[in-house]
Amino acid sequence: RIKTGAGQVLIMVDPLSTGGNVALEAKNRGYAVIACWCSELTEDFRSHVSEAAKGLEYLAEVEEKATYAETAAAIKEAAGDMPIAACIVGGESGVTLADHLSAELGVRTNGIFAGGDRRNKSVQQKAVKAAGLRAVREALGTKWEEVKDFVAKEPMPVVVKPVESCGSDGVKLCKSVEEAEAHFNLLMEGQQRVGAQGAAVLCQQFLKGKEYVVDHVSRDGVHKCVMVWVYDKRPTNGSAFVYYGMIPVDAKSEVAKILIEYTVGVLNALKLDNGPTHGEVMMTADGPCLVEMNCRSHGWDGAWVPLARALTGGYAQPEVAVDSHTDAAAFEKLPVVYPSPFKAAGQSVMLVSFFAGTVRSTPGYDKMKQMSSFVSLQTGVGVGSKVELTVDLFTAVGVLILANTDKVQLEADLAEVRKMEKEGLFG
Repeated sequence: RIKTGAGQVLIMVDPLSTGGNVALEAKNRGYAVIACWCSELTEDFRSHVSEAAKGLEYLAEVEEKATYAETAAAIKEAAGDMPIAACIVGGESGVTLADHLSAELGVRTNGIFAGGDRRNKSVQQKAVKAAGLRAVREALGTKWEEVKDFVAKEPMPVVVKPVESCGSDGVKLCKSVEEAEAHFNLLMEGQQRVGAQGAAVLCQQFLKGKEYVVDHVSRDGVHKCVMVWVYDKRPTNGSAFVYYGMIPVDAKSEVAKILIEYTVGVLNALKLDNGPTHGEVMMTADGPCLVEMNCRSHGWDGAWVPLARALTGGYAQPEVAVDSHTDAAAFEKLPVVYPSPFKAAGQSVMLVSFFAGTVRSTPGYDKMKQMSSFVSLQTGVGVGSKVELTVDLFTAVGVLILANTDKVQLEADLAEVRKMEKEGLFG
């Protein structure tokens, strides 16, 4: 690709997870990239990026200041004489800051949402309901007294979760009022890994069905779907929600068509006109219902990006995200919905640990790398690491990407991986 960004600066707010891939794409196009770090993001989270984005050097790193105007001024100072081309959010923690900064800097922006903070899951549900789309029943509060009547009337189980977080951080399926109260108080007392201290806790109706994630990139209110995935989530190690992976969904399937139409309605309701998003949507017996809209690129530390490129035959959300902010012609050329049929068979596999302790050896890793379906393995767990029982995204062993032109072989390799998790992943 031609170095179209030479002599210009692109701002990445919290370039963690797949945000690192977006930053890398911008750098490959010649942009000087400035990382702006949100004040609520802890130091240990900043290194959570894909293997491809590790070691990425920035023109400068700017810490969030006391006001948005001061932060924008610090960014302009770091950019020097170079014009600022775009401001793109990388991680969940940076959504609010990026909305304000892009407006302050005078670049393409979603602006400030009149209904409240777009990252707030309750704000999202209210906006969706106001737009005439199906939304979940819920109650929000900072004190148990504010939600207890809702929980008492709602059929069990209920979902109790932080109003701002990412992944499955803090999310619990509670089977009784007492359990819901205990988890509510735990969340209010504890600092979430990605989210403001004691922001609020949400108690929601439990939606029965399959959960999907719908990835879009938008420009000027034109929404292009770059992938639909179905989550493989199972109760494991005492947790109700453990991710086992993501399976791509054919764009021409009836379920994909319904999900894409509904998600576009959600994007319009939240006025998410520019940039990457991924919406988590439950397909119930009564149709689709929003779980939450994440106003940034799909996460999982960007491990799935090579798989998405294999499935589409060449593009994935990170490069389209840069297009949406900087290259109108390239964005216009992309199809409104990703290709069908897929160019390969494949899926993203979250490796689950059924053991806790110190890792002495990793024989399973070597076996995976010999599989004909092997594409990549991204993990921070190695010899000497302390491994925990997997109960959420943060305690998963890593992400394995499998792809193969032979679907039967792909399924055989996946079955072998699942067997190894219980019998021989670690020594």
